[in-house]
Amino acid sequence: MTDPLDQPADPGEPLHPQPPTPLPESQGRKVRSETLTRFLTAGVLVPAVLYAIVEGGLVFLAVVTGFILLGVREFYHLIEEKGARPLWGLGLAAAGALPVVAYFRDAYAATLLMTFSLLALMVAQLRKRNITEALASISGTFFGVFYVGWLMSHIVVLRFFGEKAEAGFLLPLMGADLRSLQLYPDAGIFFLVFTLTVVINCDAGAYFAGRAYGRHKLAPQISPGKSVEGAIGGILWGTVAGLICKALFDAFWPAMSASLGWLPLAGFGVTLAIVGIVGDLVESLLKRDAQLKDTGALLPGMGGVLDRIDAPLLAIPVMHYLLLGYFLIQVS
Repeated sequence: MTDPLDQPADPGEPLHPQPPTPLPESQGRKVRSETLTRFLTAGVLVPAVLYAIVEGGLVFLAVVTGFILLGVREFYHLIEEKGARPLWGLGLAAAGALPVVAYFRDAYAATLLMTFSLLALMVAQLRKRNITEALASISGTFFGVFYVGWLMSHIVVLRFFGEKAEAGFLLPLMGADLRSLQLYPDAGIFFLVFTLTVVINCDAGAYFAGRAYGRHKLAPQISPGKSVEGAIGGILWGTVAGLICKALFDAFWPAMSASLGWLPLAGFGVTLAIVGIVGDLVESLLKRDAQLKDTGALLPGMGGVLDRIDAPLLAIPVMHYLLLGYFLIQVS
């Protein structure tokens, strides 16, 4: 007897796709539990970070330095999974010194420190007996200093952008002052909050848009869960959230946000959202190479510190250089 399921379908009969198979109840509970844990962690972390940004000074510097040291520590564990042996002491010391130098001096001094750090790492490697690991050790250690320490140290320059611009080359070189650009000393608070608002909401928007509409994989070999539709949704929502941030600052703290109009900020928002997605993919690439799901477990529901700062690591320096370019155009 022939099984009816083996019979060819009538080409004239319309197809009726079956609804998606629902998640098992246990898996559904797990997803809801992880989402709740993530929100609870964010409920503690976000206010603490906002407080540090507004407070500024040594409190802000201490928080930034702590994030950098934790991020570098997780990165070195990551590359140890690949068999590299980083120079822990020098790497952590160099990365931790970068935000301090950027705070008390400027970004140029931090760049000089990067150069001396590389020289110190090479000299330290010369003293080790096992020379077969030299390439992996030096490159891995220095990349951790650069990827986490140097990129993240831009957050200090961005938070104090007005002060650094006035003391550095930007405004004296062009014969301008802060007031002529409506660039007040505390404008860095807005610049930093705007940047974080865009990248955090881009991540959230991508997650929900991807779950609702995701059909086409964005980077299947790197992060199979990410979709093109999710990325588009994230960029749109991240940009909108950034503009809402601008509206709130205009309403309550107008001096901080007066230097940037709506159109430039919309362009900045799209750019930062895209860069944030790239930063997320870069970190996913590193984790996939090391065959790890998360870089750590310090933040419940979120993984490690590096899992949370992957998008800001690229977005914050980009925002800094976008601002430099924008204000150079304004005063030229």
